[in-house]
Amino acid sequence: MKTKRFLTGFLSGMAGGAMILLGAALVYKVMADNNQKKHFLVQQYEDFKEQAPVHPVSMNQSLPVAAPDFTMAAEKAVNAVVHVQTQFNAPNYTLYDYLFGTTPRYSTPVMSSGSGVILSPDGYIVTNNHVIAEAEVIQVILNDKRMYEARVIGKDATCDLALLKIDETELPCIPYGDSETIRVGEWVLAVGNPFNLTSTVTAGIISAKARNINIMEQNMSIESFIQTDAAVNPGNSGGALVNLNGELVGINSAIASRTGSFVGYSFAIPSNIVKKVVADFIEYGDVQRAFLGAEVADIDAALAKKLNMPKPMGVYVANAWDDDLKGNSTLKKGDVILEINSHKVNSGAELNEQLSKFRPGDMVELRFMQDGVIKTTQLTLRNKYGNTDIVEAKSIEVLGASFEPVPENEKQRLRLNNGVKVKDLQAGRLRAKGVHEGYIITRINNQAVNSVEDIEKALKSSDGAVFIEGIYPNGAIAYYAFGL
Repeated sequence: MKTKRFLTGFLSGMAGGAMILLGAALVYKVMADNNQKKHFLVQQYEDFKEQAPVHPVSMNQSLPVAAPDFTMAAEKAVNAVVHVQTQFNAPNYTLYDYLFGTTPRYSTPVMSSGSGVILSPDGYIVTNNHVIAEAEVIQVILNDKRMYEARVIGKDATCDLALLKIDETELPCIPYGDSETIRVGEWVLAVGNPFNLTSTVTAGIISAKARNINIMEQNMSIESFIQTDAAVNPGNSGGALVNLNGELVGINSAIASRTGSFVGYSFAIPSNIVKKVVADFIEYGDVQRAFLGAEVADIDAALAKKLNMPKPMGVYVANAWDDDLKGNSTLKKGDVILEINSHKVNSGAELNEQLSKFRPGDMVELRFMQDGVIKTTQLTLRNKYGNTDIVEAKSIEVLGASFEPVPENEKQRLRLNNGVKVKDLQAGRLRAKGVHEGYIITRINNQAVNSVEDIEKALKSSDGAVFIEGIYPNGAIAYYAFGL
């Protein structure tokens, strides 16, 4: 029994010893392997140093780039941007009015608002045409809360600009900047009154230039917008887009949005267009648009290939009209306009922006390609009627309608001796006052009306107040009054 216990203990001891020896051998082997690997890695590093010596470099942290300072531009602009409030009376139509074509006896005042920019110390203010298009009363509120009644000096739907005037002096104003020299990526500020929040300043960069977004429905509209990512919302229309020097480079006019609020992009009318349009309003009372006498189209890759051009460039002449009097028969269908007065044009928007600087009768140097040959010529610009005359402002346009003679049988039925019938109502004074198509104007300011010329004469001789008398085809007599 004792012998068995002895053998058992002896064997257990031998096994334990063997395990210890085996563990020690394993530890030694691992250490040897690690030393070998360490030696290998060290040798690799030493070899690397020999092959490509390491040159020490300075790890000093560079100075941070200073952020742009908007304070000076904001301080300059905020006092020269005004709040424009408008009011017009919207007629309350009843079922009876719709059925019998009668004039509503009641109306509801409708308020709207936007922004404007003071351009001179004596109270000239530029804004968007769509801000004041239907307004019967226009009030301007300065940043210091002073309020003024404003009158319209001129407005034009094709460029969406209007010029207002208030009777005040020594007003803060914003100087013009050069919208052609601004570059994509440049910082700008948008200043206006979004959602009736006065004197709001937002910052962004120029995202693109010469954008045509097809938002203007009028014929011959000018769309060559500056695109920015500065936040612009309803109420900002007519406000200022300024550079970091506080100079006006654009008038904020539109946003790209499916919700009606800002979602990333806004659009401004370039200041070079604004400057010329404002000068036209002051001097002539109307915009003096200049035209080449040609219809143009943008050139894409397919058209460039058809024209054997190496790449799309210039503007394609889709149609052209001769002008024997002025000798402007140079351009013809199929030509490609490349430059105007050394300014390259690669889209219809860029072409319109360049033409907007000029008036009818001005001469420009045109560089174009005709039948594969590059040519240069001097060309006389024309007005919308095809000649070089200055277009006079027509106050009849503020009515927003066209007119036609009253048929003799209708005159007899209504016992009228004279009258002009309203047709094709659009935005303007007549629609704002609730006038329906078919209304027959018989007198304006107590002057008998029997033609469009009579209407123009009556409006031009008025002192700003207009009183219209007339009758509807159903015999309902109606009177309307408004200010010009």
